[in-house]
Amino acid sequence: MVLEQTGRPLRADWVPRPEPGSGQVLVRILSCAVCRTDLHIVDGELPQPKLPLIPGHQIVGEVVAVGPHVQGLACGDRVGIGWLGGACGRCRDCQAGRENLCDCARFTGYTLDGGYAEYTVADARYCFRLSGAADPVHLAPLLCAGLIGYRCLRKAGEAQALGLYGFGAAAHLICQVATFQGRRVYAFTRPGDRESQQFALNCGAVWAGDSDQPAPELLDAAIIFAPVGALIPMALRAVRKGGTVICGGIHMTDIPSFPYRDLWGERTICSVANLTRQDGLEFLQLAESLDLHVSVRTWPLHHAGEALNQLRSGRMQGAAVLVP
Repeated sequence: MVLEQTGRPLRADWVPRPEPGSGQVLVRILSCAVCRTDLHIVDGELPQPKLPLIPGHQIVGEVVAVGPHVQGLACGDRVGIGWLGGACGRCRDCQAGRENLCDCARFTGYTLDGGYAEYTVADARYCFRLSGAADPVHLAPLLCAGLIGYRCLRKAGEAQALGLYGFGAAAHLICQVATFQGRRVYAFTRPGDRESQQFALNCGAVWAGDSDQPAPELLDAAIIFAPVGALIPMALRAVRKGGTVICGGIHMTDIPSFPYRDLWGERTICSVANLTRQDGLEFLQLAESLDLHVSVRTWPLHHAGEALNQLRSGRMQGAAVLVP
């Protein structure tokens, strides 16, 4: 499925099967989850994507060919491919373990062709080895929804009362992780969205309600997954002094002005910029040990546009996964 111009629907097309270059592997795609970032790219909200582009960055597949100078992977291995497709390895951020902030980073399904296809190539160093026994459909959402959620949770520190604003693919996974860790999760959804609120309670939240309402207690931290800037002042008012508001999206609508008193008291706002490979290794190991319940709905590859429309409408519970 090819994006030829932002703001236009994806188009089904036959393209040549890619060949792995030096350090790359060719992967036959078994599943690719749909992410809100894909929607931002298709809608033109993220600048300068590679065009034409094959979107998708939550890929589970099987290595079917190996290029020169690849170490650690062989044909038949099950791998996951996420958003971070490469980094320079030499800059100050890379050297400090912050490769997610590298100015030369490359991103799957944005500056590199991704997983809305039958095959893709990837830098072997940025592939995650996965268990061959696990269901690829339920593994796919872990490659971004899970990973971004995990990095957000790390930014929340030791917060015990944790708010999640927007309860979709990322939140339903991180709610389970946080609950397992003994935290109290409060889920905030669109006003009146009782279905999502019940979904949050089923995932372990101790309370679920409208985003414009206060939780039963002050929060230690809040994670905003919905791309709505107006939620930031609301979340600031919901956290206690010294609390943190973490913005988990790559794109968000403008933040409205708010009085300084909402920030005062050493409250902080921070963003999360994709992930590092270390985040991925830690989270995938944790997810396997927890046996997370991953809520999915599958779509045939050529129905990718319909899956994106479902996500755009806000009617998607859990994650959409494309299956070639």
